Amino acid sequence: DNPAARPVVRPLPYALTVGKVRVTFRTNYGPIVVDLDRGGAAPCAVHNMVSLVLQHFYDHSQCWRLTNSERLGVLQCGDIYEVEKGGPGYKFPDEVSGKETYERGTIAMGNQGPGTNGSEFFIVHSFAHIPANYSVMGKVVKGMEALDRMVKDGIIPSERGPLDGAPAHPVKINTVTFF
Repeated sequence: DNPAARPVVRPLPYALTVGKVRVTFRTNYGPIVVDLDRGGAAPCAVHNMVSLVLQHFYDHSQCWRLTNSERLGVLQCGDIYEVEKGGPGYKFPDEVSGKETYERGTIAMGNQGPGTNGSEFFIVHSFAHIPANYSVMGKVVKGMEALDRMVKDGIIPSERGPLDGAPAHPVKINTVTFF
C-alpha cells in the first residue's frame, strides 16, 4: 500500500551488531558526518540505513521538515516526496527500550507510529522532548554548524505550528557516502 519512491532492495534479514559505520551526508549547507552504532540499541535501523546509502536512496533528496520549538528541535529527512511521503516501500519494527533520549546530535529513525520505520530519519539540532518511540542509530561527529545555519535561515510555518515546517531555504542532500 506504500510503494517505493525509488527502486530499492530490502536489506538482508540479519544485521551486524559490532562496530560503527561513519556516514557523510553532503548537503547544500555542508557535510554532516554521523557515526552509526551497529552495536547500539538499533542494529536493524543502522543496517537499513547502510543498505539505503549503498543503494543511493538518499542521494539528490530534500529534507522536508525543520522544527525549533520548546518541545522539538530536529531536521527530518529521508522522505523523497514530502513529509512522511516517499519511503522505500517496506516497514520494519522499532528498536526501543523506552529509555531513549534525544540530545543534540542524535540521529534516530522517524516514523508515523509503531512499526512504521522505513527511510525517514531525524537529526536533533537542539533537543527533543519526545516519547522514547524512535530508534537511536548514532551521533553527529562533525557538521552541527550546518544544522545551526539551517535553523538560523528560518522555518516556513505549517499547520503543525509557526516553528514546525519546511526549512525556509531548502535543505538538499546531494550525496551520502561512507567516510
